[in-house]
Amino acid sequence: MAAINKYTDSKGLTSYRVRVRLKGQPVQSATFKRLTDAKKWAQQTEAAIREGRYFNKSVSQKRTLSELIDRYIERVMPQKKVSTQVPQKSQLEWWKGEIGALSLASVDSSRIADCRDKLTDEGRSPATANRYMAVLSHCMSYAQRDLQWIERNPCHDVRKGKESRGVVRFLSNDEIGEDGKVLVKGERTRLLEVCKASTCKLLYPAVLLAMSTGMRRGEQFSLTWRQVDTHTGRILLEDTKNGERRVVVATGPALAELKGMAKVRRIDCDLVFPGQRNTAIHLNKPWYAALKAAEIEDFRWHDLRHSFASELAMSGATLAEIAEAMGHKTLNMVKRYAHLTEGHISSVVERMTSRVFGGDS
Repeated sequence: MAAINKYTDSKGLTSYRVRVRLKGQPVQSATFKRLTDAKKWAQQTEAAIREGRYFNKSVSQKRTLSELIDRYIERVMPQKKVSTQVPQKSQLEWWKGEIGALSLASVDSSRIADCRDKLTDEGRSPATANRYMAVLSHCMSYAQRDLQWIERNPCHDVRKGKESRGVVRFLSNDEIGEDGKVLVKGERTRLLEVCKASTCKLLYPAVLLAMSTGMRRGEQFSLTWRQVDTHTGRILLEDTKNGERRVVVATGPALAELKGMAKVRRIDCDLVFPGQRNTAIHLNKPWYAALKAAEIEDFRWHDLRHSFASELAMSGATLAEIAEAMGHKTLNMVKRYAHLTEGHISSVVERMTSRVFGGDS
């Protein structure tokens, strides 16, 4: 039931204090200048509590976005993979710097949209802006479902930026003449030659392995020797992007490099590619130096993975086979390589036509 008490202060101003008490529920209270507003609030609040849809907005007015982000980093972030924590913490710190001082009640869809636009205005891609939006949305969902600090996630009302399908950048192969000799060295050959001559002894095997297996950077540089079977070339990947274990196979030169590395591996560190302090090695400096020496432009480490997938496609692998080799659960992510499989599809259709109808088509 609701109780309304009238108060008059020393200046003669009147106010009405409302308290709504229902069995098994906390007392809700508010103060109004007009009796009609007090009665209206009491009626609406009592009905909302009975129907299980009441939210105390005073909580969202007292808590700031910075408080929420700090709580999220402390309680939720440690449950995520380390490779995920690093970029998301940085993104959340950006949000704190922009609108962290605001109360959660003030962080509405329009403010979030303004921040989204600022990200792109500063030169970040729509895809990157969407990643910033996603981690904030996770934060807001935590505030809504676990903490009950907000009634609704405002990020759900903000439009995401349109992401490009992405450009498939892969290394070019050698140009071969009719006599079988190399006319022009392709990017692949040039890059491997430069990496092999690098003073960083781990650069060549790292590039070769990425090129030969399609492993993600995080998967490769967290790799330990207990995950590698140098006899069969089987590599068990445990810390994958989709959270599932998968197996890749190193063959040929990549397997030979692994066998050679295993013979002289460090006994104080189980990492396949260790740095100086028993952590994964950072190859940025020798990697960029190699790209420059090999005269290769607009190429990232991740593009070695694209090169692996592209070579699979041009070697006749189906999209399903490419997805399995890349560790994708669906075919959506490998449709970008579909145009490279057209020759293979054509030959399959030709073989079917010949078998069904006989002779040449």
